[in-house]
Amino acid sequence: MKILHTADLHLGQVIYQNYDRSDEHRHFFHQLEHWCKKEQPDALLVSGDVFDIQQPSATVKKAFTDYFVHLHQVCPQMHIVITAGNHDSASRIQADSSVWELANAHLVGTPPAIDSLEQVDGWQYQYIIKLDNGYIVALPYMTGERKGVIQSLLDKVAEDNTFGLPVVMMAHQAVTGLDATGHGFDIGTLRTLDTDAMGSGFDYLALGHIHKPQTIAHQEDAMNDEADYRSPVIRYSGSALHVSCDETYPHTVSLVDIDQHKGKVHICQLRIDELRHFYVLPSDGTSFTSAEEALDAMKAFVAEGERGYIRFRFDMNTDLPSNFGQMVYDALQPYNEEWRYNPKVLWTGVSDNKASEKEELVFEVAELQQMTDPMMFIERTQDQYPGLDLDDVRQAFEEVKAEMERLREEKQQQKNKTVEP
Repeated sequence: MKILHTADLHLGQVIYQNYDRSDEHRHFFHQLEHWCKKEQPDALLVSGDVFDIQQPSATVKKAFTDYFVHLHQVCPQMHIVITAGNHDSASRIQADSSVWELANAHLVGTPPAIDSLEQVDGWQYQYIIKLDNGYIVALPYMTGERKGVIQSLLDKVAEDNTFGLPVVMMAHQAVTGLDATGHGFDIGTLRTLDTDAMGSGFDYLALGHIHKPQTIAHQEDAMNDEADYRSPVIRYSGSALHVSCDETYPHTVSLVDIDQHKGKVHICQLRIDELRHFYVLPSDGTSFTSAEEALDAMKAFVAEGERGYIRFRFDMNTDLPSNFGQMVYDALQPYNEEWRYNPKVLWTGVSDNKASEKEELVFEVAELQQMTDPMMFIERTQDQYPGLDLDDVRQAFEEVKAEMERLREEKQQQKNKTVEP
């Protein structure tokens, strides 16, 4: 059984509050199309976070449809399996699932209910996709541990798998032993599940959620182009794009070959050519000490390259003018967003002014009442918190909102079952 495994597309992402990344996603899908045509996999798996926000625009949804319909057209025999992540709306992903079956695509948005084991046997087939030469258990993002539900799915596959065909399971989950480099949070603050909670009986667990490509328990192989393992294997394919400037590692799509159930798993990392790379200036690891020095270096750097994202490293005692950001944007204007600015400055060294105090911000009561979105307040006060990454904060709020939406949907499911005759 041969699969292509990717995840965390984050279609529709607007990075640094200013830059649309649709051309970067288009560049990724051109490569994905090439690999699909070349490798002719049995299935293409997308393990969650298809969209960057739960309510993507009509333009973003059209791009999603165009990309995957085209992949079906160029590889009509290939199954496409897409599951919802914590950035996605489970109900919206699920709503279009019947239509997508016409394109040999399987969309799974709503997770199994907590009381699924109490339902009449057979509910498992909503999440099991049987191919001619293997099985795919498609699980979307789920809150909390549901080992019994997961194991029930794998047990159902085992009952049917009399020929020893490979078994692949998909999930959008943080598991113990992962490397969260580039995510901006500490492992201790990330809710993880023990790998045992993912059940037993799969040969390959195709994970999404963590953006660094890696095979759990084999971190030393993270950047190897190819590797062989004995089943079972648990792997993050990594995200399609560098979702933040801290993701300095290569990003890949995983090409996975499984010879048989409980057999050999061969993984080949197909390295993604990013349309725009992330650069920190000065590139020699030192720090700028003035705005003029930084701007001159940036102008020389962008004149020699093609495109990318620019971030500055300054000594802590550098006094930047209040309009420094606008100065950078003005200097990059002729490049028509081929060169882009990351306003999150990297500060180094120790401040000489230990007695300095942040300027106190004063808000009118009426102004505060109008700030219905917490991000409005945070954006207004960001200068009070040097080093604060608004993208990280925004993502944290999105994850909280996603969990609340998930819990609401599960509560509604419970309510619907209660009123059923």
